[in-house]
Amino acid sequence: MTRIIADISMSLDGFVTGPDPGPDNGLGDGGEALHTWAFSDDPDDRRMLREATARSGAVVLGRRLFDVVDGPHGWDDTVGYGAGEVGKPSFVVVTASPPKSVRLTGLDWTFVSTGLADAVAAARERAEAASAAAGKDLDVVLMGGGATIGSALAAGLVDLLSLHLAPVVLGAGTPLFTGGAPRTLIQREVTVTSTATHLIYDCARPGVDA
Repeated sequence: MTRIIADISMSLDGFVTGPDPGPDNGLGDGGEALHTWAFSDDPDDRRMLREATARSGAVVLGRRLFDVVDGPHGWDDTVGYGAGEVGKPSFVVVTASPPKSVRLTGLDWTFVSTGLADAVAAARERAEAASAAAGKDLDVVLMGGGATIGSALAAGLVDLLSLHLAPVVLGAGTPLFTGGAPRTLIQREVTVTSTATHLIYDCARPGVDA
């Protein structure tokens, strides 16, 4: 069965980027520390990255994150989705205004301008098709940014939250949680390494106790 999984790294004070993020500074000032675990040689870090990316049948991201990864300082042949641990799933971008051109033409991009729920539905269709082709269950992974994942959690669109808590305090940046209705998370797994605490939660719908 295809699940909707939000997967993101966060600082101890709740930020998914450092201050002043932008197309030329995607993770903000000091934000690179959030993803140290993804390039670690620790076997548990490698396993978390491998397992997270191997299940990707389709990936959802917001327009700001798309502008970073498709920008001149974004992904290339050496840096891309999953840090080399996965192939090339379909990518679905939530945007009010699709771009006129794409730099990363080797990836399968779909732009959805009718809202996050429709983008998730489109990604589910692609993940289910990929599952059928691969002969195994693959999921939709929401890779960010923070506003996209926060909105998906608030809307009850997420089945599972995979949170990589980095041992860093950024002081400012893009927050993952910005208030809203209460939400219940059911802890399923905790893995501690020197670079992160990897937390996996089942998500209940907002305001509903599990």
